[in-house]
Amino acid sequence: MPLDPDFAAMLQLLDGPAEATQVPSDPETLRNAAEYVTASGAWGTHDIATEDRTVPGPHGEIPIRIYRPSTKPTSALLWLHGGGFTSGGLDTPEAHGVATELAARAGALVISAAYRLAVDGVRYPVPVDDAHAAWLWFATHAAPHTAPIGLGGASAGSTLALSVALRCRQRGQKLPDRLLLAYPFAHFPAPALNPGTATEMSVLPPMMRFTPESIEQMVRNYIGRIGALPTEALPGSADLTGLPPTSIVLSEYDDLRPSGELLARQLTEAGVLVETYLSQGMPHGHLYGPPAHSEIDRSLAVFAKALTC
Repeated sequence: MPLDPDFAAMLQLLDGPAEATQVPSDPETLRNAAEYVTASGAWGTHDIATEDRTVPGPHGEIPIRIYRPSTKPTSALLWLHGGGFTSGGLDTPEAHGVATELAARAGALVISAAYRLAVDGVRYPVPVDDAHAAWLWFATHAAPHTAPIGLGGASAGSTLALSVALRCRQRGQKLPDRLLLAYPFAHFPAPALNPGTATEMSVLPPMMRFTPESIEQMVRNYIGRIGALPTEALPGSADLTGLPPTSIVLSEYDDLRPSGELLARQLTEAGVLVETYLSQGMPHGHLYGPPAHSEIDRSLAVFAKALTC
């Protein structure tokens, strides 16, 4: 279907220069990006208590934010934000907004975890180490022992969630009961769009596109090279057997959508139960927007349902 009209109306705010890692750096484009998020509407308010703290990790303390619903939690989730491995944090809507919504909708204890970004020489496996340490702390010290616990993330965060699940499976550690992956990036080279979708994607400004060059730069920045990649780092090439049931939310207008679609097929072939939802008319990163948009609301509902099943 056509690009969502609310997002289409805001594209002029984002018509700035494309950066190699998809993260704008010039002040005007940053202001436009902030206005884009603000213009998309307000997040709702919920009776959710929050607490900021840190947990130990192999590279130092890891910031987390705990979201507690007003009633006894019936499930729990560790959530990892996106940002191309170079940006994002606990205050971004894709972290704070999503965590608040899922805590309220699913009655879940949600922990949003930060991780060291791939900047200033930081590379894989450091972000995975942080996410793994946060997961082990969460599963051991925070999650209710009688409730199902999930692990998930958006974009780069979904890559890290998959990496953590694979590491735990390999090491015989606690696996999540459910994986929640929003517009995941799991393969390099990334699978190509089909011709029809590629034509439709031409309406997006450069800043909202993932070109082969920008994907290569993102991978090189995160891992340090583009050859002989560790399967843990980009899990689309890994053995996926034994992973838990997985819910995948895809964005229709997303250069990385073929990676998520291929991942769903690979998981199914590996015997993993997979539920896939295509968020129609939505661009990559649509969970930055609030649930006032019906498709964003539906994406959040998919994840909330997965936590309550």
